[in-house]
Amino acid sequence: MHLTFLGATGTVTGSKYLVDTGSKRILVDCGLFQGLKYLRLRNWAPLPIDPKQIDAVVLTHAHIDHSGYLPLLAREGFRGAVHCSHATRDLCDILLRDAAHLQESEAEYANRHGFSKHSPALPLYTAKDAEHALSLLVPHGYDQDIDLGDGVTLRFLPAGHILGASLVCIEHGGKRVLFSGDLGRPHDPVMLAPRHVAEADYLVLESTYGDRRHENTDPEAELARVVARTAARNGVLVIPVFAVGRAQSIMYSLQRLRAAGRIPSLPVYLDSPMAVEATRVFSQHHGEHRLDRAACEAMCQGVRVVSSSEESKLLMQQHGPMIILAGSGMATGGRVVHHIKNFAPDARNTILFCGFQAAGTRGASMLAGAESVKIHGEYVAVRAEVALISNLSAHADYAEILDWLDHFTTPPKTVFITHGEPVAADTLRHHIEERKHWRVLVPDYLQTVELS
Repeated sequence: MHLTFLGATGTVTGSKYLVDTGSKRILVDCGLFQGLKYLRLRNWAPLPIDPKQIDAVVLTHAHIDHSGYLPLLAREGFRGAVHCSHATRDLCDILLRDAAHLQESEAEYANRHGFSKHSPALPLYTAKDAEHALSLLVPHGYDQDIDLGDGVTLRFLPAGHILGASLVCIEHGGKRVLFSGDLGRPHDPVMLAPRHVAEADYLVLESTYGDRRHENTDPEAELARVVARTAARNGVLVIPVFAVGRAQSIMYSLQRLRAAGRIPSLPVYLDSPMAVEATRVFSQHHGEHRLDRAACEAMCQGVRVVSSSEESKLLMQQHGPMIILAGSGMATGGRVVHHIKNFAPDARNTILFCGFQAAGTRGASMLAGAESVKIHGEYVAVRAEVALISNLSAHADYAEILDWLDHFTTPPKTVFITHGEPVAADTLRHHIEERKHWRVLVPDYLQTVELS
């Protein structure tokens, strides 16, 4: 059995791992690269393996950096099944359609305003490509052995993180390979803790927060402080959110703060049709998170949904105080980019990030103190307050990852550290070697290892 790392090496995006048993080629995750330009260019380059030679795809969860390459894979000839959890299937139905819509809209916008270096600017893929990819999804329940043929079995286990997120276990010839996907937190206020695992021969482990611990502070208290000082300036609070996971967590926290009288009763706008749909899916999968039906309903109370782009444009003509939740979470695309363009130049306003910002994204630049960011071909001044609440993240930090590893009764032969920027990945390697004395490897892009 061989394992090739086709993404998520030296970066938190582009997750793709090829498992080759000799008779089956299985791609675990099929994500888009995001952030730095040299990474984004990989999305346009041919995949290092012919998609027609891949027998099956397995998704750990629905986030675009794990699923967003599927429409390209299908367009280029992949015809197998895409295995995932039921909630992941439901969320991909939203996310992949939206990703295609954004690709087409941004290409059209670039062509209309003439700021692209390409003539014409083309979308990476289209809505038709997304529809084709969605037709290949095959959902499964947790804790079931799935026969992929030729002696290969697959099993999904709950990973926390977001709705439907899974640990993926692939077994062949007596060897068991476990993929963490994105590992959730043990005490997340919304999502359940990731499942403990006793043994695996090989472990592919994410390291997004491999070099840091989440602050030991109350994130809701910090959110309340940000809301209060922005409202005192009569400003607008813009919160970039991921439509799946982060949007629901922020909505839940805002509802709790309002109910407790800890923040003023400001209008809250959810300017993300995708987040609205994701919240509906969230409410349909009780038992996979900590909120009951009443809590899900309360989460949506007081939130004004912005459906159309025309309503979104009208929202930008309003003045504070108000709160706007809009995608995407790293300000790489979506409606939040327009809101940042509109509200960032005013010092009364606040742009609040709630989690990790990958290198090369607008979010990372703004948190690093950039005085301007490039949006739609022009530089926009950043005079608004830029704030971060890091411990609202849905990723386990290095201490929580180490605690999760403590439940292994038998150490893996090798732990492969992926899905982290270089310092984070290498720091987690060091932590595991020092605490567990296990064999740990940080693989390179396109590296192939033999799982002997």
